[in-house]
Amino acid sequence: MYLPTGPGRTGTRRGDKPIGSITRGTTNPNRLRRMDRWLAGPDGRPLRHAADPLVVDLGYGAAPTTAVELHHRLRRVRADVEVIGIEIEPERVRQAKPLERPGLSFRQGGFEIPVDGRRPAVVRAFNVLRQYDESEYAGHWDTVRARLAPGGLFIDGTCDEIGRRSAWVAVASEGPVSLSISLRFGSFELPSDVAERLPKALIHRNVPGERIHRYLQALDRAWLEASALASFGNRQRWLAMCRGLHAAGWPLLDGPARWRLGELTVAWEAVAPL
Repeated sequence: MYLPTGPGRTGTRRGDKPIGSITRGTTNPNRLRRMDRWLAGPDGRPLRHAADPLVVDLGYGAAPTTAVELHHRLRRVRADVEVIGIEIEPERVRQAKPLERPGLSFRQGGFEIPVDGRRPAVVRAFNVLRQYDESEYAGHWDTVRARLAPGGLFIDGTCDEIGRRSAWVAVASEGPVSLSISLRFGSFELPSDVAERLPKALIHRNVPGERIHRYLQALDRAWLEASALASFGNRQRWLAMCRGLHAAGWPLLDGPARWRLGELTVAWEAVAPL
C-alpha cells in the first residue's frame, strides 16, 4: 500500500531552509553505473520524450562524481540533457562548482528541488532516503513527485559501496510504479542477498507476510531450481530464473535484454507494503 499525501507532507519550504538532512555523503566512482545504464536504456523514456530534458541528481554526496558520470552517460540519450546536482551541504556544492560545464551545474537544496520552477523529467536520489526514518520516506516521495514533469520519474534507490548490488523504486506523479534490482554476476549466492540494499520503503518489510518477502523468496526458489544451468554461467541461470518467475505469473516489466544484464523489474503492486 502506498502512503498518500497527508497533513505535513506538502513539501513546502520552511523559509530559506532546504528540506532534508545532511547525509553521510559516501560516494565512489562508478557506484551508480547500474542505475545509469537502466536510465539510459529502454527505461529512459521520460528523458527521451521530455520537452525539457532536465535531470536532477539529488543528494550526490561528498563528491560530485555521480552527477558528472550521469551527465556523461545521459548525453548519449539526449545531447541536450541538463543535469543539476543538488546537495543540502553548502561546502559540497562549493567544491563541485569547478566541475560545472554546459549541461551540468550544482546548487544547494533538498527535496523541494530548487530548479527555478522547472519540472524535471527525472529526479534521482540514491543512498539518500536510506539514511532517514521509515516514517519519513512517503512524505519526501510526495514532495518530489509533485514537482515532476508530466510523465517524469523519481528514482529512489540504494546500492552497496562499489555498486555491485542495487535496488530502486521508480515513482511517477501518480505514485510508485516498479521495483528494480540489479546484481553483478558472481557478487551474490542468492538473489535475496540484495535485501540489505532495498530502498527505505521496503527494507523493513522483508518479513514473512509481506509482499517483498514473498517476492525475494520466489527469486531464490527460481534461482535454485535453475542450478542445472550453472555450468553454462550465471547469466544463463539468471535468465532461466526470470523466465520461471514470468511463467509463475509475477508481473515482470522487462525482458531478456535487461535480464541478461543481471536486472529485473517487477510492478510495484507485487511488492508494495501491506
